[in-house]
Amino acid sequence: MSKTYRKLILVLFFISYNSFGNLRECEYAEANIDFAKSQTEKALEQPDINLLKYHVYKAISAIHKTEKKLSNCGCEYAQKHLGQSLESLKLATKQEEFFRAKDLLLTSLESIMQGLKSLTEHDYHEEQKREALAKANSHNSSINNEEAINPIFREIDQSLEKYRNSLNKVVETVNCKEASSFAKNIIEQCENQLLVENLTEGKKYYYLRTKEITANALEKLQDCYGKK
Repeated sequence: MSKTYRKLILVLFFISYNSFGNLRECEYAEANIDFAKSQTEKALEQPDINLLKYHVYKAISAIHKTEKKLSNCGCEYAQKHLGQSLESLKLATKQEEFFRAKDLLLTSLESIMQGLKSLTEHDYHEEQKREALAKANSHNSSINNEEAINPIFREIDQSLEKYRNSLNKVVETVNCKEASSFAKNIIEQCENQLLVENLTEGKKYYYLRTKEITANALEKLQDCYGKK
């Protein structure tokens, strides 16, 4: 194998690996933004200005902790919308007029939704690039792409299969409302953990995948969990 050929393989591998990492950062950012969205929605539900501000501060903190992840993800549109949302949230904390604060929260929520939409579109485009690159690699190398993935992710996926099976049994056998409450609590815990600074890649992946698996289980209960 020539030096030029080896260099080409290494460059393609490096780009592919970084693309995978960027996609992960986008997913982690999306999880944090989901938390900010839920806190903004909870703030809108509050009948008291102080309770409203309590949830607003949690949303602000979540967005601050997302800034680095968004930067690594590279989605400029999501960064722009989250910046606008953050500005509205901060203004809401300075309001004493209840409905003025809620107006600002509605503005913030709209920006958050736009940010999530931008992030979803960015993920899709980045995934297309990664798939195209993977095809290029397959023509030039016999390297199995799966080997480029952090092996801890495979271990986590294997352990989470047991969790998925256990959760499915809960969905099938436990009272619907109790199962829904259980699932929602796990999702909230995962969202809180994903806000913790300096998590290892393994821990971030674990909480993100746990949240996804639990959210899928919650969808199966959608016919009853919203009922009184």
